[in-house]
Amino acid sequence: MEIRRVGVVGCGLMGSGIAEVAAKSGFDVIVCEVDDEVVENGKSLIRKSMDRAVEKEKMTLTEQEVAWGHLHFTAEVSELENSDIVVEAIIENLDAKAELFQQLDRLCPDHTIFASNTSSLPVTDIAAATSRADQFIGLHFFNPVPVMKLVEVVRTIATSQETLDRALQFSRALNKVPITAKDNSGFVVNLLLVPYLLDAIRQLEHGVATVEDIDAAMTLGLGYPMGPFILCDFVGIDTLYQISEIMFDEYRDPRYAPPPLLKRIVTMGRFGQKSGKGFYDWSGEKPTALSV
Repeated sequence: MEIRRVGVVGCGLMGSGIAEVAAKSGFDVIVCEVDDEVVENGKSLIRKSMDRAVEKEKMTLTEQEVAWGHLHFTAEVSELENSDIVVEAIIENLDAKAELFQQLDRLCPDHTIFASNTSSLPVTDIAAATSRADQFIGLHFFNPVPVMKLVEVVRTIATSQETLDRALQFSRALNKVPITAKDNSGFVVNLLLVPYLLDAIRQLEHGVATVEDIDAAMTLGLGYPMGPFILCDFVGIDTLYQISEIMFDEYRDPRYAPPPLLKRIVTMGRFGQKSGKGFYDWSGEKPTALSV
């Protein structure tokens, strides 16, 4: 069945980006958040993102107006009942996701596909909360969603071939490049990225080099677009800590165990660029490394 109506639950950084690219691609999109205030915040994120795209001549004012016309916002989950696919982008918490999909399972018609944007939780654990595990899939987008081309399409042991095919087709319709990943915690990107970031933090703890020098080593020595500590601040240090705990709980592999320094920085409220401070201070024109 062709996907025409897209539901997006959550309108933070990820949810707003997913809603934006779906609207730009011509889908009718209904975005759901917990209350009207959060809905307005989500609208603002999408509006600012589209305005930047117009400024950079990535889209015209007419295209922006058309895309905005495809977006509808609500604080009522019940308004998602006619969606052909619902993409969840809420807090990275299994109980919260399971509760949401149980509610959606009762509301949505039989043909509706359920997709989670989880970055670290096994999709099977979320799908088990519904009666349609065969129509449940992971669609892991990357931040910023309007810019990043990759989508990890995560098939569980219960996902049907038809659901996989529809999810791949939907991803391509969003002008993304989908890859199919096994349903293991972290999928492909985080499975490889998280140990790299955590090991950089461990080497900082060991006094191997400073934040700036480790970042310079990886950018100038290996040609990476940014160093691990700048990347930590972009990802969100609290997010990295949460993901590493989930992955360590899944694998019991010390590579995924969060280093003590990571926990201390989170405890101090230094979450990265979004809070103004992480491994760097983001208050000036250029980020400045902080002491740890």
